[in-house]
Amino acid sequence: MLKTPPVRPRTAGPRARISGGAAFLALATVLGSATLPASLSLQPAVAVDDPSGNRVLTIDSDAIGPDISPTQYGIFYEDINQAADGGLYAELVRNRSFEFSSVDHASFNALTAWDISPRGGAEGTATVVDDAQRLNEMNRNYLNLNLSRAAGNGGMAVRNTGFSGGQAYEAGKSYNYSVFARTTAPEGTPLTINLENAPGDVLGTAPITVKGDSWVKYTAEVTATASTTSGRLTTLAGGTGQVRLDMISLFPQDTFMGRENGLRKDLAQKVADLDPGFLRFPGGCVTNTGGNYGAYTEANGFPRDRVYQWKETIGAVESRPANKNFWGYNQTYGLGYMEYFEFAEDMNSEPLPVVSVGLTACGQENYASDADVARYVQDTLDLIEFANGGVDTVWGAKRAELGHPEPFNLKYIGLGNEEGFPKYFENFPKFRDAISAKYPEIKIIGTSGAFSSGQWFDDLWDYSREQDMDLVDEHYYNDPEWFLQNTTRYDSYDRKDPKVFLGEYASKGNGVNNALAEAAYMTGLERNADMVQMASYAPLLAAQGNTQWSPDMIFFDNGKSWTTPNYDVQKMFMNNVGTSVVPSKLTAAPVVQTPITGKVGLSTWLTSAAYDDVVVTAADGTVLLQDDFSNGAGQWTGNGNGSWAVTDGAYVQGSTTAENTLVTAGDASWNNYTFQTKATKLAGAEGFLIGFGVEGQDDYYWWNLGGFNNTRSLVEKATGGTKTNVLEKDTRIVDGQSYDIKIEVTGRTANLYLDGELWGTVNEEAVDPVYQVVTQDEATNETLVKVVNAAPHSATVDIKVDGSMKVATDASVSTLVGTSPTNMTQSETVFAAAGNEFTYQFEPSSVTFLRLKAAADGNVPGESPEPSATATTPATTPATVPATVPATTPAGGADTSTPAETAAGTPTPAGGSASGDLAHTGSTAATLLWLSGGLALAGLGAVLMGRRRTRRHQ
Repeated sequence: MLKTPPVRPRTAGPRARISGGAAFLALATVLGSATLPASLSLQPAVAVDDPSGNRVLTIDSDAIGPDISPTQYGIFYEDINQAADGGLYAELVRNRSFEFSSVDHASFNALTAWDISPRGGAEGTATVVDDAQRLNEMNRNYLNLNLSRAAGNGGMAVRNTGFSGGQAYEAGKSYNYSVFARTTAPEGTPLTINLENAPGDVLGTAPITVKGDSWVKYTAEVTATASTTSGRLTTLAGGTGQVRLDMISLFPQDTFMGRENGLRKDLAQKVADLDPGFLRFPGGCVTNTGGNYGAYTEANGFPRDRVYQWKETIGAVESRPANKNFWGYNQTYGLGYMEYFEFAEDMNSEPLPVVSVGLTACGQENYASDADVARYVQDTLDLIEFANGGVDTVWGAKRAELGHPEPFNLKYIGLGNEEGFPKYFENFPKFRDAISAKYPEIKIIGTSGAFSSGQWFDDLWDYSREQDMDLVDEHYYNDPEWFLQNTTRYDSYDRKDPKVFLGEYASKGNGVNNALAEAAYMTGLERNADMVQMASYAPLLAAQGNTQWSPDMIFFDNGKSWTTPNYDVQKMFMNNVGTSVVPSKLTAAPVVQTPITGKVGLSTWLTSAAYDDVVVTAADGTVLLQDDFSNGAGQWTGNGNGSWAVTDGAYVQGSTTAENTLVTAGDASWNNYTFQTKATKLAGAEGFLIGFGVEGQDDYYWWNLGGFNNTRSLVEKATGGTKTNVLEKDTRIVDGQSYDIKIEVTGRTANLYLDGELWGTVNEEAVDPVYQVVTQDEATNETLVKVVNAAPHSATVDIKVDGSMKVATDASVSTLVGTSPTNMTQSETVFAAAGNEFTYQFEPSSVTFLRLKAAADGNVPGESPEPSATATTPATTPATVPATVPATTPAGGADTSTPAETAAGTPTPAGGSASGDLAHTGSTAATLLWLSGGLALAGLGAVLMGRRRTRRHQ
């Protein structure tokens, strides 16, 4: 569980966030948890009254939607999952400077990844030394070899195993070796540099002779004669005498863009292929965690658990001090701020650094002293000067000294990451005021915490408004259903508020269903491009077998890298953004509602509690379950956790150390019922967990009262063991107090009452699984119709283009389709029956982009095609939604007139809605049932023809 910090007092008055007009209310649209954290009410499904049953997509070619920023989509890079050393950073040697420490990880020491032994009859010893003979003050350790006996071609072999089981060598490729060395041998010490495989066969070699007893950098080029992914770099020291070695390094010559100290080419290229509008770095939790805010100095005790400080990461790599990484390993800072700026430049992306504001987050609670805060403020100003200053400035001159006299043209800076402690509100203005005074052109980004809703989220947003921030960084990781349900999240954001930087988001998985949910959500991001001006999936990279977070976008081992369906979706959207939104409207098909179904449950977490007087009543008043525990607890089945017993007439869970002690009762088929109980907290850290809709140990809802160390209360939904926050309030539970708890489950809604007062509402009504947004691409003069079909059957849509545009008959089509639960295939086709009115059949489990051209740029249609004109892909009859419950939602329409227009008071078209793409609020159980029903085996498997958008750098 994430640790939730204290929050600021609530501000009085109505929430400025909620906006919109009567059209929202007329359609009974209560917007998602972003605006009403106390009650997550989702858009009801809408049904079409078109007798043909086809959905209808209407595009207004003359209407003007918001511009789309070149930074609409970008990438978030963090050194998590071994993403830097052993990942994006191309260095092949692990622990090259002998600086690994148990502070980094309990299993680490200064010789981690090294195997040192004599060969060929040579004798000697090897020790890691920290003394005055070191290379420099920042690089404390070095390897000392005492060679006591020479042996021909033998010597002391210093062998490095690399990352992830070995180093990858490719036959015919050359590698740059370097080492800092010194020797006491008057005649010098011969070093033989070998590329070896695991058994010790030599795959490439080069000689070096070390001369003199002062530190000198020696280099050699070694070419591999064979390929291996279990390579070992061996430095063989011959002769006798004392030899000191440090910074033993091996880089492939073939790095991304050919840079020295560069990036692994295959990984960097996959990132660059996304065409990101920005690069956020150096991370999230990496930026503001650690036990020490001081510098790496003798006066400060050379701390190895420091908060990230950018100045330590530039300059000569041998002078960059090692540090503990928050995620449980060592970071060398070989990949530092200069490399990040250059990577952004190489990708034509805006650099977006994030800095600490003098307090930690991510489960830590450490504060910098006033003196350190002042230093961090100055460091932030120096960072901007480093990026943008002329060569006549101190830090601009430093940038030029490092080989880049031209400025990097920094426009954005992030202040903090997910902090919510009171100290954040004290520290933030110190940074903001200093930056605004000296660099008023820099856009400042604040934070809204680590969740999509809740008290923490609300307070940070209120503070962001008070501080008049330029953008607010939102982070959330939820299940696919949440993303499907919340595509209209940003429709109601007040356009006078700070803009949104969605800095971290992902559904919880790497399956096709996850990617489709994210694609559906991205249609909402684009539709709200005037509000959501930056968005980045996270995390970006993960080493196979060494991950601390899931899901991730790109995976790798030491020899290869591969992508995920999430990557496929991100690439398709990022390569085909467009320059402005075209208002559009989708009328949806009927959707069948499947009720919340399952048993009831009682549970605790690190808490002892007593439950009594349980009553479950059906909608018609029939009592389904009544238990005052006077006859024991025979109706309840536990999961084996905790210590449950009937005590003094109540059902008591006695342990304060057990987690998730869920016991259930009733029938898995129950729906439309009222569940009541009395609960009393006896001892422990939290409160009560009241389950409903319990389908199994890994699939349920529970009302978590007094969760997260009794700092907040929320409803969580578990799917396959993964929980998502559905709604949240600032409610705490008092020891010894009895609470009356009631949950009314009706269809796909649940009203929750605490001591007779309505606490909140869960509403998860299913809606149509087809989502869309339309954009204009100025560079190609095309209209991009982007449709996501999240169901595993095809969806037929009548497309009508109103206004003055005359649509050509030929339209290029990019289709990304799920071919298995974990794979998507891209195809490119030409649809020859387009026009101002045509019908298109969208493939199952697919993301489809149609590029419509004006007739002057293509074939001029005669009469508008009949609705029977369909796509060139094989047609199948759309399947019907499983009719588990014979109920449909009211008929209506969905209008993607931009939220900015409606917020400004633009009249709503007749029959439509001003709330944005209402049909796309999200599919819940029905859509997920369709997804779980299997993915269609479809797709032509053609290579993606990525269209690069025009970047409009200022």
